[in-house]
Amino acid sequence: MMSILLEAPVFNIQSALDAARFGVHRLELCANFPEGGETPSVGMLEVLKSELDIPVFVMIRPRGGDFCYSPKELLVMKRDIEALGKAGADGFVFGILDSKGAIQNDACESLLRAASGKPCTFHRAFDACQDPERSLEAISQLGFQRILTSGARNSVTEGMDLIEKLIQIAGDRIIIMPGGGSKPEHVSHLRKYSNFQEIHASCKTKVLSPNQFINPEVSFTSNPDDFKYHLGIDANLVKEFLEAGE
Repeated sequence: MMSILLEAPVFNIQSALDAARFGVHRLELCANFPEGGETPSVGMLEVLKSELDIPVFVMIRPRGGDFCYSPKELLVMKRDIEALGKAGADGFVFGILDSKGAIQNDACESLLRAASGKPCTFHRAFDACQDPERSLEAISQLGFQRILTSGARNSVTEGMDLIEKLIQIAGDRIIIMPGGGSKPEHVSHLRKYSNFQEIHASCKTKVLSPNQFINPEVSFTSNPDDFKYHLGIDANLVKEFLEAGE
C-alpha cells in the first residue's frame, strides 16, 4: 500500500522551512491566513525554492471573499501565475466560480494555459459551488489534477459523507484531496479507498515571537496575540499524519 502524501498550507517563511524539516511532502504557499489564503510574494517563493527540495504549489487568489472574479482580477491572477512560474513554482492552486456558483470554465482554461503544463489544484472554491458532482466533472475535464475539498461543509469531519462519494465518483480521473480541519484519523478512515492519495492539513500551532516590546497605545490588528505569536507548524501533528499515511 502506497503512503499518503501530506500537503501543508504555509503562510510565512519559518513555518514553510519547519514543515519541510518535519517531513511534509508538499507545501501550499499562501499569504494572509485570516482570509483563508491569498497569493504570496515572488520573493517568498524564491527564497523557499533556494532552501528546499520539496514541491511548492502556490495559491493564486487576488483577494479574500467569494470566488467570482472581475476581468481585471483575472488578469492579475494570470500575471501572478506567469511571474511565480518563472520564480520556480511547482504547481498552482486556484478556483473560479461564476455568479450562480458554477465552475467558470473559460476563466479556468485561461489560467490553466498560463500555468504552462504545471499541475493545478482546484481549491476550496469547490466547497462554495452549487452542484459538487457536476462541478467535479467540469474540473476534471478542464485538466486540473486534484480538488481540495472539505466536502462542502466547514470541516472534513462534517463533510466526510460527500468526500467519500466524490472519491468513488472520481476514480482515477482526478485526485480528491480532503482539507479543512483534517485530522490524522481521517487518513486512517479513508485508506479503504485505493484512489485516496493525498491529504491537506495545516498542522498549525502558535509560536512565541521574539518580539519583546509592545506599544499599548497602538493596535495593528483586532487580535492582540498577533504581536506575541506567529503561525507555526506542530511537529507532533505532522508525525501523526505521516504515521497514519504510511
